Amino acid sequence: MGGLFLGIDVGTGGVRACAIDAQAGIRGFASTALPAPRVDGNAIDQTPELWWQATVDTIGKLGETVDLGEIARIVVDGTSGTLLLTDAAGRPCTPGLMYNDARATRQAARVAAIAPAESGAHGASSALAKLLYLLDNGTSGDISHAVHQADWIAGRLAGRYGISDENNALKLGYDPVARSWPAWLDQLGVNSDLLPQVLVPGTPFAEIDPALARTLGLSPSAQIAAGTTDGVAAFIATRADQPGDAVTSLGTTLVVKQLATQPIFAANQGVYSHRLGDRWLAGGASNSGGAALLMHFSADEMERLTPQVEPDQPTGLNYYPLPKPGERFPIADPALAARITPRPAEDHRFFQGLLEGIASVEALAYRQLAGLGAPRLRRVIGIGGGAKNEAWTRIRLRTLGVPVSVAEQSEASYGAALLALKGGPP
Repeated sequence: MGGLFLGIDVGTGGVRACAIDAQAGIRGFASTALPAPRVDGNAIDQTPELWWQATVDTIGKLGETVDLGEIARIVVDGTSGTLLLTDAAGRPCTPGLMYNDARATRQAARVAAIAPAESGAHGASSALAKLLYLLDNGTSGDISHAVHQADWIAGRLAGRYGISDENNALKLGYDPVARSWPAWLDQLGVNSDLLPQVLVPGTPFAEIDPALARTLGLSPSAQIAAGTTDGVAAFIATRADQPGDAVTSLGTTLVVKQLATQPIFAANQGVYSHRLGDRWLAGGASNSGGAALLMHFSADEMERLTPQVEPDQPTGLNYYPLPKPGERFPIADPALAARITPRPAEDHRFFQGLLEGIASVEALAYRQLAGLGAPRLRRVIGIGGGAKNEAWTRIRLRTLGVPVSVAEQSEASYGAALLALKGGPP
């Protein structure tokens, strides 16, 4: 297929767009910042119209360097678990409850009493808990659709609502193994008419709205396809595509994702799997990571100490760095204390010990996934700020025992564009 392929990433800080050609070469990037969501305790929400306006602005900026008329297919990714209710015409009847909105505690308890342990719908920040909360607390207008952030933006582009994908729908209760909405949702009083039709990510479902195509300068034959979550899009962007390929995000926390041939669920450790066609993306998140490092050193201090790190000469300190007590994965212990003693007199040795400790947590995480049924670890691709530290990469290479590299590209918008190009998961 010729032409260009557009990925749109609706993230927490803004909207980013990436256009690629038929060889997956990047032809253009553009972005627009979003204002911070409204925060009131556990309630975190945003006006959906802000997402749309930022999307329109970003497409306009992209058009300054890319011929928008060449775009053949568009995929939108969004934050996982962000949900709103709309009327039949797609007009919002509620604010968008953000991915980290955790006000729905009573509703989460109702879900917990009924949903199987392996469901992705557990927790106060799940899309299903948010749906029940919105239904319990009144809305404006006649509700027709429960849609995720990516669904709503794609719906506006197509002029067609009620379409989602297997990744976004996971936290709304969708069963990715059976590929259907489960019967237990009826026990929660969820009206099945509100639930979206669920497609494989990247599946085209409509052509762009003709009036909108004229307004934005897009081809009237451009296809709108089912999207995905921002995390899955970022994984796809790394070009990891074989069972055993894994991506570690070294940001504030340590997040591991591995491509598997079967689904892996361990609810007590927060491990669940997104479906990617006939494969599965299994993942878990540790509380270790950048936040644990920042308890001891500033970013400037870490940059100063890095040249003194000796990756090939282990300190033997055996740390388990955490920013505060409590761990989710690879050890499920809400009271687990950080292990960061003894502390050497030299700051650079202490810093190296912390880096080695987080690498050991990463290695344990992949061993845990293997114990749950993941394939043998083949290679690890690093993303996030910590992945750029060459000394840390060498430590991780030694600790993990498989090839470790830094992703050439980890922009979620690029991953969404790859979905658009392939018309489905890689």
